Amino acid sequence: MGEGVKRFAVGEAVFGITDGMRMGAHAEQLVVRADGLVFPRPDTLSVPEAASFFFGGLTAADFLLDQCELQPGDRLLVVGGTGAVGSAAIQIAHHLGAHVTALSGPNNLNLAHSLGADVVLNYQTDPVMGPFDVILDVPGILPNPISHLAKGGRLGLVTADLASMLGAALRPMRVGARKLVAGVIKETPQALGRLIALHDIGAYRPHIGAEFPLSEIVQAHAQADSGHKRGNLVILMNPQQCP
Repeated sequence: MGEGVKRFAVGEAVFGITDGMRMGAHAEQLVVRADGLVFPRPDTLSVPEAASFFFGGLTAADFLLDQCELQPGDRLLVVGGTGAVGSAAIQIAHHLGAHVTALSGPNNLNLAHSLGADVVLNYQTDPVMGPFDVILDVPGILPNPISHLAKGGRLGLVTADLASMLGAALRPMRVGARKLVAGVIKETPQALGRLIALHDIGAYRPHIGAEFPLSEIVQAHAQADSGHKRGNLVILMNPQQCP
């Protein structure tokens, strides 16, 4: 620990993310700023949960609470409801008091229910019946999503083409009385602190679909790239040290 650091103690468990475009999640050790995006790890989180805590959760909170301005009682559709972002979005929206419909694969319907979805649809067989006040389309696969929005509805595109992301980030696009948002989320101490606060009151916990030792990192990436992972995938640097 650097000289003059008073925010943390030697040996204290911490968690967080790297700043901006700086990577390093596959490193066994990493130096970060003490006044950066790092916080004490709550005792209620295991090491794998702490490692996956902000991935998905930050995106879900930013889109729902800030960009789409989800309100209690809103009708929300989460497309891709059991991935890292979708599983976090269902929990946060359920806590907020929204009516949550999750669109998921046939093997993930029970998981979506357990996360707090009021209605779960199989994307292979079930029709999507709107209107919805907010649609969070994580993989960007819902055909003609604007048609499912209520008047004044908001569509959040987590995965969008570059033109849509840049345009919506500069000025949210309005289609009639409907709003389209897409773009980069905020990675600030305040955003991280808000997600931790949601966890502290029982409104959010990262869902871990699978854990892999570092020696199986290729298999982990293959599963992530398959488009069918559940929640987060976690790489364990030293499984013996991960309670």
